[in-house]
Amino acid sequence: MSDVFEGYERQYSELSANLTKKCTVAGALDGEQKKQKISEIKAAIDDAESLIRKMDLEARSLPPNIKAVLLAKLREYKSDLNNLKSEVKRLVSGNSYSSARDELLESGMADTLTASADQRGRLMMSTERLNKSSDRVKDSRRTMLETEELGVSILQDLHSQRQSLLHANNTLHGVDDNIGKSKRVLTSMARRMSRNKWIIGSVIAVLVIAIALILYFKLK
Repeated sequence: MSDVFEGYERQYSELSANLTKKCTVAGALDGEQKKQKISEIKAAIDDAESLIRKMDLEARSLPPNIKAVLLAKLREYKSDLNNLKSEVKRLVSGNSYSSARDELLESGMADTLTASADQRGRLMMSTERLNKSSDRVKDSRRTMLETEELGVSILQDLHSQRQSLLHANNTLHGVDDNIGKSKRVLTSMARRMSRNKWIIGSVIAVLVIAIALILYFKLK
């Protein structure tokens, strides 16, 4: 909920209550006193319209979820202000205390005032419900932020684990390379040993043959 909007809202509620009282008082006056009171009421209505416009601008500058809640409240305030304007028009159209009183009774002005009071009661109830809705929106937003923070933390942990796995993978590749090199060295050594065996066998065979020839010639 916007603190600026709530400030305008409190000002309007106080101004609306004062306007209702002034309309009731003006209905009982006559002559110059009535004209002066009506002038005060008109000035107060101008102030109320200014507050309505400020609330409208403030509500439309907020995020969509909050704006919808505030615009719903604003429609109720506009309806309340229109009722007050209607009361002022009826006061202006009256010529005397008795005619104003008769018009008030005949046209149902008292019912209008009562309806306005009832409407303000409904406005207060609606405001309470909207405030509760705003609190739920705030709770949902806070939960969403907490979930987002948890998701970021999980992603960071996953990134750290990924780096660890990549490091382990690189280490395994190094081990594989070393094993391959060792295998090639052992294969080369085996080949050399095999070749050396053949060489030694050939030398032994030559020596045996030479010894046999020497013994043969000596004995002969």
